[in-house]
Amino acid sequence: MRMTNKIMQHNSLYNINQTKIAEDKYNTQLTSQSKITRPSDDPVVAIRALRLRTNVSTATQYYKKNAPDASQWLDVTAKSLDTITKVYTSLYDQVETGVNKDYTASDMQVLLSQIDSYTNEVYATGNQDYAGRYIFTGYRTDTPLTFQKEQIDKANKTPDYTITENLKEAQLDSFSYTDYSVFDTKASAANADELDITNAEIHRIRLSYNNTLSGVDPVFEFKDKAGNPITPSPLAGVTVNEYASAEQAYKAMTVAESSDPVTPTACYVPATGELLFTSDLADKLSTVFTDGGSISVTYDKNQWEVDDLNPQHFFDCTDKDTGIRYNEGGNVATQIVYDVGYNQTIQVNTNAYEVFDPAVARDLDDLRDIVNQFTEIENIRKDLGAELDGYVEGTAEYKDCRKRLDAAEKAYTYIRDAVSKRFGDQITRYQSYLDSTNVAITKNGTRSTRLELIEARLEEQQSTFKELQEENEGIDMTEVAVLLTAAETTYDAALMATGKIMQNSLINYI
Repeated sequence: MRMTNKIMQHNSLYNINQTKIAEDKYNTQLTSQSKITRPSDDPVVAIRALRLRTNVSTATQYYKKNAPDASQWLDVTAKSLDTITKVYTSLYDQVETGVNKDYTASDMQVLLSQIDSYTNEVYATGNQDYAGRYIFTGYRTDTPLTFQKEQIDKANKTPDYTITENLKEAQLDSFSYTDYSVFDTKASAANADELDITNAEIHRIRLSYNNTLSGVDPVFEFKDKAGNPITPSPLAGVTVNEYASAEQAYKAMTVAESSDPVTPTACYVPATGELLFTSDLADKLSTVFTDGGSISVTYDKNQWEVDDLNPQHFFDCTDKDTGIRYNEGGNVATQIVYDVGYNQTIQVNTNAYEVFDPAVARDLDDLRDIVNQFTEIENIRKDLGAELDGYVEGTAEYKDCRKRLDAAEKAYTYIRDAVSKRFGDQITRYQSYLDSTNVAITKNGTRSTRLELIEARLEEQQSTFKELQEENEGIDMTEVAVLLTAAETTYDAALMATGKIMQNSLINYI
């Protein structure tokens, strides 16, 4: 092959250009700190880089955003649950004190005011939010646990709900009722004696709400442990009679219970949200629970007060204004789940029903009723005692007043015992609420502990992926600097060699 000057020039220029390309490559790597600037530089490195960048980005999302957000939600929940624990403990202490029979009515009123304050704090804590999202209301994070002022329109009786409540066995209970209505008016009290004071055990189901809709009978559904309807119904053939006031219903139940034989009777008091039963019917209802069955009752409610619990968070209910049904079938459990790792999720929310029992407010109603009765009968007793001191012993006025005072003393004894028993029963109730809260605290703490382990693992994964990314895309500065220097030297040598070769040609020898 004949080698001409033209060929030599072309080859020399090509070699010089390749040397310049190598020099530019190492210079670019040194200034960009990266092995490649475009996929074509090294397709294998480019493909691996895409995969590792995705891994780093994902790990960063989990470690820097998702996990901290979940952790903060759990921390807010933990602090709220801690507050609830303190409140329930305080309530427990108050009712434990109220069992003391030496306490006067004024002492009991002081206790009642403290219990009222603590009870309000329970539901106020339930409205705790995190970053504008209510933490105890499941998926409905934009809806507070209790009704706020702007949600209630009393003039139009809204909200208006049909509520189906799955009853708990604890809602079927009994209490002592003392009829001292003979002292309601002075005219009737003038001839009062001990025989006018009666006491009876009233059996009831206490609904989660008072002031339910009157004129609409509650509908019961009884199921056995297999979920099949119980036939015949425990209330078969029994008419549920509605009463405007609890006093009227209690008197009717006292009469029915005292009959021989007992007349199966049921009463409904919308004002207090109570369903009353004679002892025989109460036994049948209790048997349903004992046999593992369930009882549900459907009723309507359209009268609400600020801080009443929103039924959307607790019951199968239908908003009659919008037609929307919530929690069909009574399933109110929801899970707000965060992705906090590769194929790893964690629940961050605690559901309202786990901590905030609607019965807490109803317990306050019961305590308020019995303490008010106690205050009233104590005042009647004091007034009669003062009146008796104004009469001469042995006179007709003295004997008449003495008879009335004996009647008041009898009623006082019954009611004083009822107060002590009610507060004693409440100890068990508050303990059960406290136990439920402790379970919720344990669950929340377990989630927090698991999240800490996940965060530690995410930190390691993020560090590992970054190291792999650096090894894949990064350069060894010393090595590249040496290569760049070598390329520069080679370039200079190529220029010198080419310059010498190109100085001479065939024409120099002609």
